[in-house]
Amino acid sequence: MSSEGEGIAAKRIFIEGGEIGSLMRSLDWSQTPLGDVAHWPQSWRSAMSILLASKAQICLFWGPELITLYNDAYRPVLASKHPWALGRPAHEVWSEVWNVLEPLLKGVVATGEAFWAQDYLFFLNRSGYIEETYFDVSYDPVRDESGEVGGVFCIVSETTGRVLGDRRLQTLSLLASETAQAKTVEAVCLAAIQALATNSHDIPFAMLYRVDADGKQASLIGTAGIDAKKSATPAKVDLTQERDGWGLGRVYQTQSAAIVDDLAARFGALPEGAWDKPPSAAWVVPLTQAGQNQIVGLLVLGINPHRAFEHEYRTFFDLVVGNVTTAIANARAYEEERKRVEALAELDRAKTIFFNNVSHEFRTPLTLMLSPLEETLTELNGIIPEKARSQLEMVQRNGTRLLKLVNTLLDFSRLEAGRTQASYEPTDLATYTAELASVFRSTVEQAGLQLTVDCPPLPEPIYIDREMWEKIVLNLLSNAFKFTFAGEVAVSLRPVGNQVELLVRDTGTGIPADEIPRLFERFHRVEGAKGRTFEGTGIGLSLVQELVHLHSGAIAVDSTLGQGSTFTVQLPTGTAHLPLDRLNASQSSVSTASGAMSYVKEALGWLPQEESRGSEEVANRNSLSPLAPSARILLVDDNADMRDYLRHLLGQYYKVDVAEDGETALAAAYNHSPDLILSDVMMPGMDGFELLRQLRADSRT
Repeated sequence: MSSEGEGIAAKRIFIEGGEIGSLMRSLDWSQTPLGDVAHWPQSWRSAMSILLASKAQICLFWGPELITLYNDAYRPVLASKHPWALGRPAHEVWSEVWNVLEPLLKGVVATGEAFWAQDYLFFLNRSGYIEETYFDVSYDPVRDESGEVGGVFCIVSETTGRVLGDRRLQTLSLLASETAQAKTVEAVCLAAIQALATNSHDIPFAMLYRVDADGKQASLIGTAGIDAKKSATPAKVDLTQERDGWGLGRVYQTQSAAIVDDLAARFGALPEGAWDKPPSAAWVVPLTQAGQNQIVGLLVLGINPHRAFEHEYRTFFDLVVGNVTTAIANARAYEEERKRVEALAELDRAKTIFFNNVSHEFRTPLTLMLSPLEETLTELNGIIPEKARSQLEMVQRNGTRLLKLVNTLLDFSRLEAGRTQASYEPTDLATYTAELASVFRSTVEQAGLQLTVDCPPLPEPIYIDREMWEKIVLNLLSNAFKFTFAGEVAVSLRPVGNQVELLVRDTGTGIPADEIPRLFERFHRVEGAKGRTFEGTGIGLSLVQELVHLHSGAIAVDSTLGQGSTFTVQLPTGTAHLPLDRLNASQSSVSTASGAMSYVKEALGWLPQEESRGSEEVANRNSLSPLAPSARILLVDDNADMRDYLRHLLGQYYKVDVAEDGETALAAAYNHSPDLILSDVMMPGMDGFELLRQLRADSRT
């Protein structure tokens, strides 16, 4: 056929196809193994019409030599091989993968059965190097007029981006989860290296160095995919020099990442990772915490020899570095917090030991003072002058109070140190609780209040440490009395299911809602609370809570400001919740029980006392007074003994009026201005500082 006829046939066959169609129309097909277009069989022409019109990536391999024909969509697969590949045998076009491709194509030709695969790996040389690529492929037979397979329709879809993305995302996810569990910088580094070792495709090898505090040296922490004992992985690197093999010193000094290439010449054979040849380059990057210039580490990452180090690859490495850097920063913060907590715990232990030791040391001299004093008062009853007796009794009261405070500190220090050993014994809890509460009756009634005790018999004995239960009940009663000025204090005990419930209720001043969550914290005191006194250690309720917990019980409070409070203690019945070795066990430590009367005597000290000066004290004033006897002092203190003692001393020279709190003192000062106000600092309600502020703010004072 003439060339003109061939051209007409070509135009009919290649009528579709865009750029490829135009190229095909211009070729002299008679000079190719496929021969004159006019002689092409109809089966071939039909296949070409499908191929050129399709938007899918399609290549047709035709004839005995499997000549390559493809459409516009297939061109990216060929990359630099286009248009050279058009019309050439498949073994020339895909020579680098012919050992893989030949059996697939010839198998379809021989059997007439299609071949299909997903994410199939091909090492293609389409950009100047052997490249790792993935495709979904479908190789389908195309039959000619004889019914035999004349060619193979190859429909492909490149999935390289998705496969690499999924693989890298999995690495980043594992890296994040593994490093998140680590609590030290060392553990973070090791976890990071282990995570990176799982992706030997993108990271054939990795090395992580930690920079010393002085910045002069880097120490190898861990490696992935490479032996830590090889010459290529020095254990120590001098960062003051720039000539180390990996350029760590240069990266550290410039604080910029760098590519290190020609690795074979530098280090000889290196690990290949998942591939058939070792990487020729690596990326060295500094690990710098956000917002800081200090470099904490250096990371060396081998680069996949079958992928160009392009933008997406670099972004993956950036994410790896960011993840490791963040994990190191978090571990450092955790280590600093742990050290701070340990320092506080050590301080707490030292404080507990101090409290324990000083409490023991205080108990001995106090006992040696109080016991002889009590004997003297008893033996000299009726002989010792009344004034001397009054002063000695004040010493005795305050010594007893001090011993109670010391015992409370000792109790608390024992609890803190875990040295408190309870002895649980079956007890008629209703009777025992009623007896403890009744000790307060005269004191409560003397204050004009009503004490209600409602403790009916329980169906079974309750296992308690009697000394601890005494402290629980008396502390709660003492606390209720301290903050109740009118109404009643009520104590009740009831069985509730498999528990027994103690309620101590009062109609006192109540507790602000925002203070309730902190009420049982040690040393916490409610600021500005109006009570009979401001004295105390701030550990009474905390101690009660700990003692309740030693019984596997619970304590709670319900309070309304201005209306009162109810403290509820719940203890389980039976013994299943208690350690068997402490049932009816003997006490192994010195008892700190000071008896119910110590609580009562302290509470009595909060009540107003008869404070008449008496004619004898007036007569004792003498001419030694630096001011005229008419000079007037207002004395403010919530401690009755302190008021009496100071009034006695000052009353020899001046007129002394007394007030037990700031509000009373302020009203007295407004009504009758004194020459001098002498005030305590810590008092219930208005303290000394607030009293001073209000006195200064008013022109009358």
